[in-house]
Amino acid sequence: MVDARNAAAPPRADADPTTAELVQRATEQVSRLVRDELALAKAELTHKAKHAGIGIGLFGGAGGLAFFGISVLIATAVIAIDIALPLWLSALIVGAFLMILAGLFALVGRFEVKRATPPVPSDVTEGLKADMQTVKDGFRNNGHKNGHGASSGGAGR
Repeated sequence: MVDARNAAAPPRADADPTTAELVQRATEQVSRLVRDELALAKAELTHKAKHAGIGIGLFGGAGGLAFFGISVLIATAVIAIDIALPLWLSALIVGAFLMILAGLFALVGRFEVKRATPPVPSDVTEGLKADMQTVKDGFRNNGHKNGHGASSGGAGR
């Protein structure tokens, strides 16, 4: 009989951890979860920043080359219009056209920048929402089952 009592006691302690043990496990798991999610957010933002930096550098080089190419084309347009009109008038027409085009580019650029903000790591945000829902469900399930069979590590109310 003594052996039967000793054999039955340890499984009962493992199956029904105390509230303090459950709170300690939940605290450890939440801390680990937050650290892991922050590490994931840092990795995601670093990855995005690297690609953004490369893209910005390439856009800068393309912009420099395009500036000189467009300058030559503008000079060509002024010379071509000079065939039919005086030089000052052809330069005025080309200049006015370029200012209108610059205004349109600025408006479209402003719209695109507004669409890109705020820069939030969406994968991490969705992951955190799912994690929080899992923790909430674990607490709810643990409370309904009186602490039996819940593997979330949460404490019942």
